[in-house]
Amino acid sequence: MDIKILGTGCPKCKTLEKIAREVVEENGYEATVTKVTDIVEIMKYGVMTTPALVVNEKVEIKGRIPSHDEVKEVLKKY
Repeated sequence: MDIKILGTGCPKCKTLEKIAREVVEENGYEATVTKVTDIVEIMKYGVMTTPALVVNEKVEIKGRIPSHDEVKEVLKKY
């Protein structure tokens, strides 16, 4: 599973990255979590508000910080 956190480095983006990493670790998911901070790369996903969670190149959540459980439910689909 390829997980990307889109954001320029704001506190909300860092929080989403932390939540995603925790969910991956707690559930033993085989995944790589990367942070995308380049605004041009972020725009390629059609995301205008960050943070955003992208899983396997599909934007799942954008513009807010999801709960721990919500991230877990999203990742379960993969």
